[in-house]
Amino acid sequence: METTPESNFAALGLTLPPAPKPLGVYKPLLIVDKRWVYVSGHGTVQDDGTLIKGRIGKDMDADQGKLAARQVGLAILATLKANLGSLNRVKRVIKVLGMVNCTTDFEKHPFIINGCSELFAKVWGEENGIGVRSAVGMGTLPDNIPVEIEAMFELEEK
Repeated sequence: METTPESNFAALGLTLPPAPKPLGVYKPLLIVDKRWVYVSGHGTVQDDGTLIKGRIGKDMDADQGKLAARQVGLAILATLKANLGSLNRVKRVIKVLGMVNCTTDFEKHPFIINGCSELFAKVWGEENGIGVRSAVGMGTLPDNIPVEIEAMFELEEK
């Protein structure tokens, strides 16, 4: 049986939160040249629509922050599925930018963003699920969420 991003996601036993609605003047997702999908910064939307909140290094530890980043990855997947109809339309992850709301002495930003990157690697596989990435610390993020992530994907050719 051939594996697909949809079947890979189903095998994880995770659920997608509701695709978040924009909280400002922007599009959650934009397709350029019928090939590139840009996804705006997403936060820690949970299944019930509420946000995980807190600053890493103060209100939560690194492991909790990594789980929060995975939740952001799930929100991104929800937006992809809501707009594209299926995760199978995505060929590969191109780039991930992860922003971590943390104390000034916290230095494990890449560990936190691995929560999202590991999810994408499981959905699209090692070859197509891992793209280039930046993981940076921020002094604050909207609504005091611990992680915000934006990403770029390549679509399958029709």
